[in-house]
Amino acid sequence: MNRQSWRGPALALMLGVSAGVLASTACAQAPAPAPAARPWLDPKLDADTRAGLAVKAMTQDEKLTVIFGFFGADMGDKYKRVPEALAGSAGYVPGIARLGIPAQFQTDAGVGVATQGGEPNKRERTALPSGMATTATWNPKLAQAGGAMIGAEARASGFNVMLAGGVNLVREPRNGRNFEYGGEDPWLAGKMVGAQIKGIQSNAIVSTIKHYALNGQETGRFVLDARIGEADARTSDLLAFQFAMEDSDPHSVMCAYNRVNGDYACENDFLLNKVLKQDWGYKNYVMSDWGAAHSSAKAVNAGLDQESAGDAFDTQPFFKGPLKDALAKGEVSQARLDDMARRVLRGLFASGVVEKPVKIAPIDYAAHAKVTRADAEEGVVLLKNDKGLLPLLSEKGVASARKIVVIGGHADVGVLSGGGSSQVYPIGGRAVQGEGPASWPGPMIYFPSSPLKALKARLPGADIQFADGKDKAAAAKLAAGADVVLVFATQWNGESFDSPLTLENDQDALIDAVATANAKTVVVLETGGPVLMPWLSKVGGVVEAWYPGSEGGEAIARVLTGEVDASGRLPVTFPAALDQLPRLVLDGDPKKPDDLFAVDYTIEGAAVGYKWFDKKGHQPLFAFGHGLSYTTFAYDNLKAETKGGALSVSFDVRNTGKRAGKAVPQVYVSPKAGGWEAPQRLAGFSKVELAPGATTRVTLTVDQRLLATWDDKAHGWSVAAGSYTVALGASSRDTAAKADVTVAARSLPVGLMKP
Repeated sequence: MNRQSWRGPALALMLGVSAGVLASTACAQAPAPAPAARPWLDPKLDADTRAGLAVKAMTQDEKLTVIFGFFGADMGDKYKRVPEALAGSAGYVPGIARLGIPAQFQTDAGVGVATQGGEPNKRERTALPSGMATTATWNPKLAQAGGAMIGAEARASGFNVMLAGGVNLVREPRNGRNFEYGGEDPWLAGKMVGAQIKGIQSNAIVSTIKHYALNGQETGRFVLDARIGEADARTSDLLAFQFAMEDSDPHSVMCAYNRVNGDYACENDFLLNKVLKQDWGYKNYVMSDWGAAHSSAKAVNAGLDQESAGDAFDTQPFFKGPLKDALAKGEVSQARLDDMARRVLRGLFASGVVEKPVKIAPIDYAAHAKVTRADAEEGVVLLKNDKGLLPLLSEKGVASARKIVVIGGHADVGVLSGGGSSQVYPIGGRAVQGEGPASWPGPMIYFPSSPLKALKARLPGADIQFADGKDKAAAAKLAAGADVVLVFATQWNGESFDSPLTLENDQDALIDAVATANAKTVVVLETGGPVLMPWLSKVGGVVEAWYPGSEGGEAIARVLTGEVDASGRLPVTFPAALDQLPRLVLDGDPKKPDDLFAVDYTIEGAAVGYKWFDKKGHQPLFAFGHGLSYTTFAYDNLKAETKGGALSVSFDVRNTGKRAGKAVPQVYVSPKAGGWEAPQRLAGFSKVELAPGATTRVTLTVDQRLLATWDDKAHGWSVAAGSYTVALGASSRDTAAKADVTVAARSLPVGLMKP
């Protein structure tokens, strides 16, 4: 969301944290008994019944109250927040005290509790790694634990709605908000983001899922028209949303800024009514993104239920006076207004917000630091490791390098984070001042978790020196005599702008100079997504650390030293060159933000990311799913069979190395007869931890929609009978075993399916 645009107990068990940690941030208030006159407050009733009863008791003004939100932060002379809103919050929707309906206090975002606007008193909160980093763990349990943690901090900060759950696929690797999302594959993104939403909502608060849909770039995001066919949309971006929603039941959907096939997403009948509410049977409410509402009657009739921050960001408050006029003229029916209010209330009842009012409570930041560090560690991807430069400590704890030079990236003081509405302010304050834009989507923020300090603490006998890298010649000279050189390189991404796939501030030249002086150079990348690497052949190692959150420095050091295995895997393809992308030039002109234009997604259709590379035969720089470990794994005894119409895949994973490690076996499927958007699809994955020499048996059931195609005429999914190949491996381009299986023809339900 654009907050400054003037345009209108499972967690504790998983991580060894005491059960009281999360309980300390949960509301201990017992629900009051429901008076006979207010039966909707009876928690024994289901959410649908309660919402229906409450709406019948509401006045017209009360119905209009719960469908309109206010911004929760000051914007200079342009806008002053309503006093009831929490300062620096994303939004506020008044409650109905007469009926016992609480106000909605809204906060961003998917990595933690953010502070918006010009609020001088920033909330210092725990930040998770970026969404891309969390997805790179390929570990839904960690994603759920992280969601539970930030949801607990939201509740303890007074919020009951969290604007999280970014699941937009990476169609455009230059998109400035890719770091907030779940990568390029529908199954991976859906499972990982769904797990996070489930964790957030375990705190009895509402989480959104966003940005619905096809919100693929920031350039022209308010006006661009995403052109795509229904079958391609259903098989890609919409399928990712569908998978995530099935796992998590988000209590709100946030519609996006962009247009889709001509209509704005927040007044798009196909997206909101036909797909979301009719086909998928979604029962909760749709809220607009901040500044994404463009009408009253059209938006309402197309399925928008709540206008967000309408006074601050939209051209007019469409769900106030204009909606009253539309009701009076018969352009909007009373039944539809009742449905809007009912959906909002259902979301509040379903979440537990009504029974468990939020209140400010203490936060156990030390316990939460363990959660975000675990996430960051498993998200670090070891892309290249020639001659075993890493880890810096042997399995017996002996240092492999006596002299280490660390260069660049402000690694002496902190780690980078992404900018915009998702920005969490760090506990302890900013580690770096004066870089990046002074105003939104800045400032550029480094969390005060220093990789250099963490390395020194773990390598007390090593001579570790630091250079900021601003003088390339001096950095190269210092690096020349080192046993290992660690160059930290950054690329700042954020909301409202897109980025080239190149490192800024001449960092490519710095890496080249250092690697020329010493081939034992490892590059540690802190980026929002893929970057090109013209120096790749010169360096001995590459580590992708993403934006690693509040404990990023500690996490990076633990992976570099081998204190924990390098177990992250890429959730996105790293291209070798721009001409491998569906669009060589990014559509739109950032200097002309009001000019309407279209983005032709029919070029790749549903062949997003690795599917496009497979279809076109491109050799990526690093493939989807790729990631090295400090040990080795073997995949054996692959078996694929159909049971009751479902495809079951089982196999052995064995640790063949000398260290404990975590494998990420990946299953891909393809029809021998062809006919899909691309040669293969990811159909399943697992993350398993194994001691040296240990073996485990893994069994996965493939979701049948991953074997199906969408038939527009039949309006449904269809699995074609025939022979299919099941491939097992370590990435989309590294398959160790294959098996054939015969699948029977089958038609599948259109709606949401319970996992």
